[in-house]
Amino acid sequence: MDNEIKSLPVVALRGMTILPEMVVHFDVSRERSIAAVQEAMAEEQKIFLTAQKSIDTENPGVEDVYEVGTVGTIRQIIKLPKHIVRVLVSGETRGRLRGLEFSDPYLRAKVEIIDDSSVTIPDDLNAEAMERGLKDMLADYAAKNGKMSRETVSQLMEVKGLKKLVDEIAANIPLYYTEQQAILSETDFWKRYEKLAFTLVNEVQIIGIKEEIQRKVKERVDKHQREYILREQLKLIREELGEESTISDAEEFENALKKLKAPKEVKEKLQKEINRFKSSLNSPAENGVIRTYIETLLEMPWDKACRDNNDIEYAKKVLEEDHYGLEQVKERILEFLAVRTLTKKGDSPILCLAGPPGTGKTSIAKSLARALKKPYVRISLGGVRDEAEIRGHRKTYVGAMPGRIANGIRTAGVKNPVMLLDEIDKVSTDYKGDTFSALLEVLDSEQNSRFRDHYLEVPLDLSEVMFITTANTLQTIPRPLLDRMEVIEISSYTENEKLHIAMEHLIPKQLEKHGLTPEQLTFSRHAIWKMARNYTKEAGVRQLEREIGNVCRKAAKEILTTDREKISVTDRNIHRFLGKEKYSYQMANPAPEVGIVRGLAWTSVGGDTLQIEVNVMPGSGELLLTGQMGDVMKESAQAGISYIRSVSRRYHVADDFFEKHDIHLHIPEGAVPKDGPSAGITMATAMLSAVTERKVRSDLAMTGEITLRGRVLPIGGLKEKLLAAKAAGIKTVLIPKENRADVEELSQEITKGLEILPVENMDEVLETAFAE
Repeated sequence: MDNEIKSLPVVALRGMTILPEMVVHFDVSRERSIAAVQEAMAEEQKIFLTAQKSIDTENPGVEDVYEVGTVGTIRQIIKLPKHIVRVLVSGETRGRLRGLEFSDPYLRAKVEIIDDSSVTIPDDLNAEAMERGLKDMLADYAAKNGKMSRETVSQLMEVKGLKKLVDEIAANIPLYYTEQQAILSETDFWKRYEKLAFTLVNEVQIIGIKEEIQRKVKERVDKHQREYILREQLKLIREELGEESTISDAEEFENALKKLKAPKEVKEKLQKEINRFKSSLNSPAENGVIRTYIETLLEMPWDKACRDNNDIEYAKKVLEEDHYGLEQVKERILEFLAVRTLTKKGDSPILCLAGPPGTGKTSIAKSLARALKKPYVRISLGGVRDEAEIRGHRKTYVGAMPGRIANGIRTAGVKNPVMLLDEIDKVSTDYKGDTFSALLEVLDSEQNSRFRDHYLEVPLDLSEVMFITTANTLQTIPRPLLDRMEVIEISSYTENEKLHIAMEHLIPKQLEKHGLTPEQLTFSRHAIWKMARNYTKEAGVRQLEREIGNVCRKAAKEILTTDREKISVTDRNIHRFLGKEKYSYQMANPAPEVGIVRGLAWTSVGGDTLQIEVNVMPGSGELLLTGQMGDVMKESAQAGISYIRSVSRRYHVADDFFEKHDIHLHIPEGAVPKDGPSAGITMATAMLSAVTERKVRSDLAMTGEITLRGRVLPIGGLKEKLLAAKAAGIKTVLIPKENRADVEELSQEITKGLEILPVENMDEVLETAFAE
């Protein structure tokens, strides 16, 4: 059925939309609008009310207003001063603008009456659920909005019928006119319901977000006001008590900057940051970051240096007092001092002390600082894998701070301290950056004069810092970094050196630590030797110091619990304090044997001897290797057997011997992994002895690598190997000829009692090794 079309006066509303079921008054002042109202009163009091699309349009036409509006009845007209008419209207039904009849002296148009009375709402649970849901949304909206009166909300809650409820809610909620127009323009009831529900939910969310923002803003403002008031009160209280001057932090920074001795670049950066600090007083977070940065720059010793001690005799005395042995290290330090004294400047060397644990690498750096009378800074690099630990964190990160190098300089208080980079071989690398590459800039004398810490953001001069690094092994240090350091090898201590270190340093230190006097507890020289040989197995003296401490604890308990006032520790009673012996040296065999040869090996805790055993048995020509040998030792054994087969006729071995026999080579203590390139001649000698059934001297040991042609190649760790041979009661040691220079550098204490024979090829080895 077609909707009814009426000819009605039209009033264009600015910034306002009137819906059905709405009773509202509005003022009109335009001539055409007043004329339209008067004409409606002269007819049936019916008028068509529609909203303008733009409130700025003065004389709107059909294209300037919305198509859908409301047909209402004028209830009252009141004339106000200044040619204004106040109109009271009640909205009744929707209408659609179908065409303009004329626009002068007022707007009159054909309006299609949109009658939605024919919409049927099914009387079922869905309608009831929709009605209750809409009321719940209204209650939530009213609670959040606060602009609707309780009476209005109560009346709306009493409305029965979904259609009437939708119209009443749309007419009574305070929405912007464009949102009301969107609901008015929806002529389909079910879509109108959805739009109204969406609008209510959307408004509740907007109000919630708005309240959250206002709450945060209020909290921040209140916090700033509170802090400002408290700060002013505190300042006033301190002024009254005379505890603090009225100089502000910014002024203090300015005064400190004037006194600071630093490069121009640093001062300009500081002045810029102080200016930023002044402008950030209202932002505590930013202010705190800038304050920390300024304080850090002011604390750095940019041009503050301590004078070096050039007294070489004093330095020599300090080094001798603190350490026994380590002659090469001491000599290098004294050379550095001599050069610096002559040149008055001299670049600080970068020394790398490499050697086994417990040999005094870390403590030598501390002694050097004492000898030079310089501040000492120790930085442990073990496990450092983040580049920012060296270069510092950028200021953009929360909790940013300078790197360990810059922080060490700040702690020292001078720009030329002695800085120890401990355990440089244990630095690791991951996705956070290459830590070794960062250390390149620190330890390169060509680059470190302008080292850039990410936090400081200004160049830091490290050229006058005396860097000392320590490492247990050089294998894990990258070649470019190793190339920038002067490596000084610190080898194992001899038993005599351990004796002197224990008597002069370890025992006095442990006695003092345990509250004992030299009169209460004494150690014999043989007791210390026994401790070093049978209770410890190390290159250094760390474990020896622990065992001395163990004796001191037991002696202290005995003195307190018995009548004894003095305890003497000897090699005969030491088991009372330390229990049974933990280690024993495998001494030289009493008589020559076939297929058994003593080799020499280097380990991380010093030297050791290896007894290599070979058996020959009927078989098919296989070479069996056992004893947890690594790939290098296995290849040495293969090279040895090839050499033996090549010279077998010289030793009258049958041509088919190696096809009819198996050779089994074993290194005892099979559970202990072994590897290295220095057992070649030992294995070859043992195999040839077993094949020819010739005995090998029991008082002889050897070390060296073998080639296929029987040449003997040089090895490393000679000092440790000779010490092991001496401890095992070996009289003669065969070493590669190219290692003769290493023997000359060894002290007489090590070589005394040993016949050291340099050999060039296997012929010389076999000539000396075979007993007959």
